[in-house]
Amino acid sequence: MKRNKIRCPHCGAQAVLRPSSVVYHERARPGEHLYVCARYPQCDSYVSAHKKTLLPMGTLANAALRRKRILVHRSFNRLWKNGPMEKWQAYKWMQAKFSLRSDQAHIAMMSEYMCDQLIAVCDQAFSNMQRAA
Repeated sequence: MKRNKIRCPHCGAQAVLRPSSVVYHERARPGEHLYVCARYPQCDSYVSAHKKTLLPMGTLANAALRRKRILVHRSFNRLWKNGPMEKWQAYKWMQAKFSLRSDQAHIAMMSEYMCDQLIAVCDQAFSNMQRAA
């Protein structure tokens, strides 16, 4: 993903690299950056940037999609934090479950639909693990 070609998937405007304080204000961590929709705050889409490379960690997300991704992380993390899998194994499992390449298996790149699908399979897998225990 090139930094200068990132567009907001929600409104089509270009995304701009900004300090995280633009969104998080006093809760911002020093040195952290976000790609923020140029129409922010009317369009509230943004995504974190990697600290070292300043490349986006995923795709821009509006409030609804950010909320879904938080819920996915909660559901997905249960598999490796409370189950028999290690984190890398959980990601391999996700890749296999959805026929994803490793570069596609990132929650920060998922749509709302994919978030819903992953939550469903994670919850089912966790339920199966509890029954087996």
